[in-house]
Amino acid sequence: MEKKRVRASYVIWGVVLLLSAMAALYPFIYMFLLSLTQSKDIYLHLNLSEMNFINYGRVFRNFNFLMFMRNSVIVSGSACVLNCLISSMAAYAFAKKRFPLRNFLFGVYLATLMIPGQVTLIPVFTIMKRLNMLNTYPVLFLPVINAFGVFLIRQFMLGLPDELLEAARIDGSGEVQTFVWVVLPLIRIVLVSLTVFTFITTWNDFIWPLVAAPDTTMQTLTLALSVLKGNYLSNYGLIMAGSTLTFLPPFILYIFLQRQFVEGIALSGIKA
Repeated sequence: MEKKRVRASYVIWGVVLLLSAMAALYPFIYMFLLSLTQSKDIYLHLNLSEMNFINYGRVFRNFNFLMFMRNSVIVSGSACVLNCLISSMAAYAFAKKRFPLRNFLFGVYLATLMIPGQVTLIPVFTIMKRLNMLNTYPVLFLPVINAFGVFLIRQFMLGLPDELLEAARIDGSGEVQTFVWVVLPLIRIVLVSLTVFTFITTWNDFIWPLVAAPDTTMQTLTLALSVLKGNYLSNYGLIMAGSTLTFLPPFILYIFLQRQFVEGIALSGIKA
């Protein structure tokens, strides 16, 4: 009797998880199917004889999709590398170094997370303009660096034994060598989590590229999608084709890194 109850519970939970997965995947399946049509409205009419990949060819042929893809890859990749490097160095100082007002400064740094991005938009734009950095790649990925990455990595570093760092120093390693050869390999899991966060945030950003890089040749994919929408009549199949292609890179990245991503998030909350 007990075994039947256990099996019944497994079946119920399996059905619940299956329905949840279908509900989560439905918008993306709908988007892909709509991209195979020439629909002028958002309602999908399933007609297999009229479905084709013409919209995907038009996106690559008529809208410089590869150029926008290149811009997004460069900006998102640079943001991931820079954010992981700077955040890990700052987290190392806050977690393993002793200096006056360390906890106070860390609290002040965390308080910046409460400031909405809309508030800092104009000041950051003014700074970048005075530095003559508008319409460049750095202006698109530099503002991505914030206190979240430092907080995430610091929480993970608090669980690292200090004895490992002391052993490295006894062996004659300097601070840079200890950080590169001891600390970074130990925090690679949380760096994967931060990479996923940073990549998705930068890839999907719309407001900042719109303000900081109005030049067409510097536009990212998310911003370029607005070009696909007509002023009076829109081909939603074409828009959905561009949206599907834009959605795939972060989705593929998450699929390959999901195990390390979840593990890094879980381990970062072990110590406060």
